[in-house]
Amino acid sequence: MNTARDLAIVTLDTASDHTVEQGDLSLALAAAEMFDLLDAHALVLDGDLITPSAQAPTGDRLLDEAASALVRQEPYESVEDWLWRRGRGLSAAYVEDLERVGLTARAPGPRFALRAAPSVPVDSAARRQADERWTSGEPVLAALGTAAGIRDESGDDAEDAETLTDETVTTVLAALGNAVMELEAVRQRRAIEDAAFDNVWRGY
Repeated sequence: MNTARDLAIVTLDTASDHTVEQGDLSLALAAAEMFDLLDAHALVLDGDLITPSAQAPTGDRLLDEAASALVRQEPYESVEDWLWRRGRGLSAAYVEDLERVGLTARAPGPRFALRAAPSVPVDSAARRQADERWTSGEPVLAALGTAAGIRDESGDDAEDAETLTDETVTTVLAALGNAVMELEAVRQRRAIEDAAFDNVWRGY
C-alpha cells in the first residue's frame, strides 16, 4: 500500500472538481509519505520527533528518497519540520513520477496549445486501488484529502476522527493541520500586503 501515490492519483482524478493549492497538497503528500515509511518500519515517532530506523529499500523511488532524507543525528526532526522540508515542491515531483512510470498520461488537447495538457491517471491496478480506498472513505486517506483540499469537510469527519485513535496517526495529522493553517495564514497575509501595495500605486 502506497498512501502517497494513492493520494496523488486521487488528486489528479478529482482535479476538475476542486481547486487544489499546490502547497497544501505537497504538505499532505509529505504526511502520506510518513505513514508509508512508518508502515515500512523506516522510522518511529517519539512524541513528535522522528527517529529513523535502519534504512531498507521500499521499492518506490520517492519513498526511498524520503527515507534517505531523514535526519539521522540528534536532535531529531519534528514531524512538522519534516513536512515543511520534505513537502517543498513534492506535488510536482509526484506528478512527474506518476507520468514516468506510466500511471498517468497527458490529456488530449489542441495540438498547438500554449500550455501542456494536464496529466490524468490511466486505467491501471494502481488507479483502481486508489479509487477503492478513496470511495470507501478510508479515514487516513480521507483526512489527507481534506487537508489537501480535494475533499470537503462534512459531518462524517467527526466520525472519521473517532476512528483515528492511534497516537502516531493523530500526531502526524495534527502536525499536518497546523502546517496547512500556517500556510493559509501566509497566503492571506501576502494577499493583504499585495492589496495594500496596489492601493498605494493607485494613489499616484
